Amino acid sequence: MSTTEQSRRPVISHESFLRHAHFRWLWIGLFLSLIVGGGFVASCLAHGMRLKHTGSSWFGYASGTIGAGLIVWLACLGIRKRLMTDNAWSLKAWVSAHVYLGLSLIVIATLHSGLQFGWNIHTLAYALMLLVIVSGIFGIVMYARLPEKLSDSRGETTQKQMLEKINQLDARLLDVARPLEQNQAALVRRAVQKTRIGGSFLQRLTGWHGNCPSLLAFRELSAARARMTEGSQATALDQTLSLLEEKNATLAKARRYIRLRSLLEVWLYIHIPATLALMAALTAHIVSVFFFW
Repeated sequence: MSTTEQSRRPVISHESFLRHAHFRWLWIGLFLSLIVGGGFVASCLAHGMRLKHTGSSWFGYASGTIGAGLIVWLACLGIRKRLMTDNAWSLKAWVSAHVYLGLSLIVIATLHSGLQFGWNIHTLAYALMLLVIVSGIFGIVMYARLPEKLSDSRGETTQKQMLEKINQLDARLLDVARPLEQNQAALVRRAVQKTRIGGSFLQRLTGWHGNCPSLLAFRELSAARARMTEGSQATALDQTLSLLEEKNATLAKARRYIRLRSLLEVWLYIHIPATLALMAALTAHIVSVFFFW
């Protein structure tokens, strides 16, 4: 291929879903919000600025239909992820629309409510919608900040390689700890058998492992070594401490990686259940408006 032909080839650059198509869905979301905002002002003027009539006015039904339609459509993202399409309705375009149209719901639903809130199913639906949106914003922030840190946290080592290295270190620890005193060897065996890389959900999320058996064994054996003179026991203890230090460093790297992955996924434990609850509350809201109001 000639140099001229190569220069004519399009350059494909990475574009995030937030910037997709020069922020097309951001502008669409803003335009939709402005249209609904204009309808809200017109409705208020028609009813003498009495907000309590907003929900039962033409604007209330129109904005409610738009909001409910958007909520149902946005909830279909999980189904959309299982389909493969390109161009205007690629997954990137769909996610971009999901984000910006989801944000526009804050304006649409707030104006639809006429700022009338209380202890009822209607306010519950509104609160659940805000919870879904806030958890979604948290997810966007995590996806924008964490992937690079996730890659840096493990360097050129894969998660599988880190686990294999820890297993190898455990095998060597059991071998070099044989000449140690009984209580010291017990500390090493406990470090091998009881150490957990991930731990509980809270430990995975915070990365705190202050009671880690491997870390405790290193501290106690280090203190014992400081009181010991040179000899065969000291040599075995030095080898054990060297392996424990390497294991703790590998554990720290693996745990940082797990913590970042947990932060990247934890918002879904709120976002998805809240979305399901929102769908139920929205259905109750619609039924109560049309049949009991």
